[in-house]
Amino acid sequence: MASDKGKKLKTADKNDEENAEQIDSELVLSIEKLQEIQDDLEKINEKASDEVLEVEKKYNEIRKPVYDKRNDIIKSIPDFWLTAFLSHPALSELVSEEDHKVFKHLTSIDVEDSKDVKSGYSITFNFSPNPYFEDTKLIKTFTFLDEGTIKVTATSIKWKEGMGIPNGLDTEKKGNKRSHIEESFFSWFSETQHTDDDIHDEVVHLQVAEIIKEDLWPNPLTYFNNEADEEDFEGGDDDEEAKDGSDDEDDDEQEDDDEDEE
Repeated sequence: MASDKGKKLKTADKNDEENAEQIDSELVLSIEKLQEIQDDLEKINEKASDEVLEVEKKYNEIRKPVYDKRNDIIKSIPDFWLTAFLSHPALSELVSEEDHKVFKHLTSIDVEDSKDVKSGYSITFNFSPNPYFEDTKLIKTFTFLDEGTIKVTATSIKWKEGMGIPNGLDTEKKGNKRSHIEESFFSWFSETQHTDDDIHDEVVHLQVAEIIKEDLWPNPLTYFNNEADEEDFEGGDDDEEAKDGSDDEDDDEQEDDDEDEE
């Protein structure tokens, strides 16, 4: 009896091992098949991304003359870009009081993707001749490199004598750091390099560029109208109050007429 029992236990153990091996082989096979499907999906996604980029390139060309036409109209509107920047909830903090004077000469903004769309973009700020710097075109470019880093370049502003970054970065370096006096659009524009210790500043720096590219530039009229809408709204309240006051006066006059008739 004991011998039979031992044989049964060995047989059971052997069956368990065979079942485990079968399960393992089935699991490996399933994972291999799943990986093949994921590889197929990845190929489809890559193809889709390439086609989306081609479509984006096509429509960038179609949009360009429309943006040029928009720029021509904007040039006839005084302080358009200054108003749009100041009305933007994020970008308004970037424009200092001294920047206001310079921004009055900002005539147009252009955003241009790289030829392959995915490797970066540039933002061009066009200025009319002004007493602050020699340049009429300031360009800031963001290039996405293969190693996952971003290369930033910007026009070196040729400030006129006695002029400089208004309330911006102190050009005097103390050690490896620059002392901030006050936030300025031109300090943001001129800054192109960040150390490992400035990772937060780098993120904020790129966020500003993305906001200009993806939010302000596509439809600046939204922000230009913000101030006007608020004024209209306030005016509407005043008109309503005036109307209410006029109605009250009419009611009082009607009551007086009724009393006279009695």
